[in-house]
Amino acid sequence: MKAAVAARTDIAVPRLRRAATRPGDAIARLEAVLDESGRLMREYPDLAAFEWVIRAENAIGVGVSAPEGFQAFREIIDGIVEDAFREGGLAGRADPRGAAEAIYALIYGLTELAATLTAEDYQAALASARRLVRGVLLAPASPA
Repeated sequence: MKAAVAARTDIAVPRLRRAATRPGDAIARLEAVLDESGRLMREYPDLAAFEWVIRAENAIGVGVSAPEGFQAFREIIDGIVEDAFREGGLAGRADPRGAAEAIYALIYGLTELAATLTAEDYQAALASARRLVRGVLLAPASPA
């Protein structure tokens, strides 16, 4: 348990923060965070399960604030989206708060998948998430 806490607070959060500050636009920075998440899950396979358990315990507790790991993710995502908004990098008239929540939901869901899928299936989901962030996962259907 102590190793999981150390991996979470001493290793994972700083690495994710560094990934978010890499040069580039919001898409490149989000991809960097997703890539770093993937590396962390490979290096610390129990990390996702630990996050999932902590999240479940906090969901049951009354008046419990967000776990540090997910609060850090929220701050990282908020920072990237705020920068994108300020630099004109949000598509159309996207609401910054809504964009941040959607990206947070993606990260949150990927963490759950990392805890429940095989490593290969998780990496496939992560690759699709990167394509989704780039806007190239889905295309209009071809006429029949």
